[in-house]
Amino acid sequence: MDKLRRVLSGQEENEELGLTAQVLDASTLSYSTRVKWFVICFAGGILCSILGSALLFLPNGVKLFAVFYTLGNVAALSSTCFLMGPIKQLKRMFEKTRLIATIVMLLCLVLTLCAVFWWHKKGLAIIFCILQFLFFCVICFTEHVCPLMISCLCFLYCLV
Repeated sequence: MDKLRRVLSGQEENEELGLTAQVLDASTLSYSTRVKWFVICFAGGILCSILGSALLFLPNGVKLFAVFYTLGNVAALSSTCFLMGPIKQLKRMFEKTRLIATIVMLLCLVLTLCAVFWWHKKGLAIIFCILQFLFFCVICFTEHVCPLMISCLCFLYCLV
């Protein structure tokens, strides 16, 4: 619509926009749409995590717990893409202050599924889920990796 207004008012823009600029121009969402999808995605992530926790007490429930909890964390983490955009979110996640927490959390996402499906170590999968939660909190709520999280990681490593 904006392009039509510019053409009709005689303010034609350069037609040779880059592909990135064209995609960004075509995919902009309103603020209310961004907030709605953030809430939907974040609530879906929380729902998956709660469902996984409820399934923990069923036979073979640890596998279901690990899958649903991991999916919930991925959904909750990706929900902020709607607020700030995926590129900006990735840049913020991999900033110097959050780099360690991001790498450990991504590793824990993968290792949780490996522990359940390939290694068949249910206790290890639960430990990786706990680490997912801890480092998810570090990524979302702090600017710096706090020493408490590092000491918790060392403590849990000693238990294994």
